Amino acid sequence: MTDAIPSHARQLFSTVTEDGRLELSLRDVPVPAPTGDEVLVRVEATPINPSDLAVLLSAADSNAFTATREGASAAIPETARRALAPRAGKPLPIGNEGAGTVVAAGDDPAAQALIGKTVAAAGGAFYAQYRLLRARDCLVLPEGVSAAEGASSFVNPMTALAMVGTMRREGYSGLVHTAAASNLGQMLVKLTKAEGVPLVNIVRSQAQVDLLRGLGATHVIDSNAPDFMPQLIDAVAETQAFLAFDAIGGGKLAGQILTAMEAAAVRTNPANGPYGSTTMKQVYIYGGLNMAPTEISRGFGMKWGVGGWLLTPYLQAAGGEEVMRMRARVAAGIRTTFASGYTSRITLDQAVQPDIIAAYNRRATGEKYLILPNG
Repeated sequence: MTDAIPSHARQLFSTVTEDGRLELSLRDVPVPAPTGDEVLVRVEATPINPSDLAVLLSAADSNAFTATREGASAAIPETARRALAPRAGKPLPIGNEGAGTVVAAGDDPAAQALIGKTVAAAGGAFYAQYRLLRARDCLVLPEGVSAAEGASSFVNPMTALAMVGTMRREGYSGLVHTAAASNLGQMLVKLTKAEGVPLVNIVRSQAQVDLLRGLGATHVIDSNAPDFMPQLIDAVAETQAFLAFDAIGGGKLAGQILTAMEAAAVRTNPANGPYGSTTMKQVYIYGGLNMAPTEISRGFGMKWGVGGWLLTPYLQAAGGEEVMRMRARVAAGIRTTFASGYTSRITLDQAVQPDIIAAYNRRATGEKYLILPNG
């Protein structure tokens, strides 16, 4: 380590207290010295993803935080306290992914080769000024690509690739995607267009329709439009997209998608008897933008499924070689297919200010926050 590296640096933690509160705190923690194949990264950019918010804020009301000496605090609703009991008293580091500069390394040649490089990685605890990583876990960003450009190089890009991979592994030929104007949704539009995969995008406003059409999307449907269901049925029938990835989770949308799929299926695969078409219809819920119960009104036969889907199990099943190919593809397309845009850039100090907590937890489609841990 050099004199330019401090002995301590700040890191953001989320703690459920024994008395039923959630505390966000910025703490000084020791900066570790890398050994062997380890590298020390000065974290320069890390995004706020919905998966980060699930741990960061948990069940606390984001509009109820008040400032504290170390950060901010809010009460957890009584109904959620039992489920969060395993977290009580345990400060959890936050931040699934990020990017920065390698400032020190162990004596392993692979680690030494990364000194001075701008790298991106995932693995948690990135809402911090420094992060210790293994060299093999670092994605070296192309020359000239900044940490801010590469900060979201894992969760959204790898999810988009894994969605297409899931489609192929399970024998489908098209996709339906909700909350499709998000950063991830925009990546999926560009990726499926390049791959020749039919995609039905469900959004929530005409402005989002216009945004995705501007990216080249063919099927974009506003869920608030009066003719939403007829449009959705026609789009599924044309694309034969019987696999959906739903970021909303709660409410009626998953059931509406299955209903539309069945109506589309019977146009070419008529139902025989009371059990509907023989076309398999699958909705994977991978997000929770709406935390209400998922409402399923069964009007789509008996060959269907609703389940949860996460990126990590997919990557584990895909294996190391496939993951490396996916990461290489992300690096090559970090300014094109897998480019991310941010509406706000904030510091660690700002990340624990009550008014900013309320703002980034709105989870509004098209809004994405980037934390700059070192200012």
